[in-house]
Amino acid sequence: MNATTRNRHGKRKRRIESRLDSMPREDRGRPVFSAGNVHYELGDRGGGIACGGIGAIHLPAQRSGLVEAIDRQLHLLKIHRPYQESDHVLNIAYNTLAGGHCLEDLELLRNNEDCLNALGAEAIPDPTTAGDFCRRFSAAEVERLMDTVNDVRVGIWQQQPSAFFDRAVIAVDGVLAERIESWWCART
Repeated sequence: MNATTRNRHGKRKRRIESRLDSMPREDRGRPVFSAGNVHYELGDRGGGIACGGIGAIHLPAQRSGLVEAIDRQLHLLKIHRPYQESDHVLNIAYNTLAGGHCLEDLELLRNNEDCLNALGAEAIPDPTTAGDFCRRFSAAEVERLMDTVNDVRVGIWQQQPSAFFDRAVIAVDGVLAERIESWWCART
């Protein structure tokens, strides 16, 4: 690694450390994930992340009312310091979308400045905090979260024009088609 790259990496790392150290711990009364208007540009000096669509995924979550619905329906935290329930739920979902396989993989997103910028967050919950959040769920809370997501989904489907439902397209790649064919042949 040359000196310029090493310096750039060091500055980025210090910015993340400063961001994590200065993160307010009090209740803000709103979710920490606050990205509003994500723009994509191609430039020589721009940053990039492997999960570049994470900001684009967060916008429909906001606009559909999912973020507000989760915070309205799910009450697992007595104090929001600083994260809301939606921040925790979406943090875990985005970790999965970004290729994470376990809560420890949240640390990769947490230390990625471009990812934090895409979400409009100073910081995201660390793996330990995410684990604590997950342990607060009972079966009833899991069902409440599922019902909340399904209610928002129904609202989205109801916004579609009737012509939307005239035609269904099923996209199948060769690997899946081969499995379906094998399964079908085994059954007949």
